[in-house]
Amino acid sequence: MADQLLDVKGLNCPMPIIRAKKTLKDMPAGATLEVLATDPGSVKDFETFCRTTGNELVESDADGNVFRFVIRRAD
Repeated sequence: MADQLLDVKGLNCPMPIIRAKKTLKDMPAGATLEVLATDPGSVKDFETFCRTTGNELVESDADGNVFRFVIRRAD
């Protein structure tokens, strides 16, 4: 279970990434954020976001049209 949940369903690129970045900034290092999104582009966006920011993409899966990501904040 993640430390915090961010529901960005219904938002399109780049809003899911912007909201996740803002939320992660206020979380302690090592904390996890679960993101729920409906934008199909968010799969590639969150992979790129984590790779470029140093945050860890712990989980990524989909349930129908809802994409779920668990991100661990970098130290």
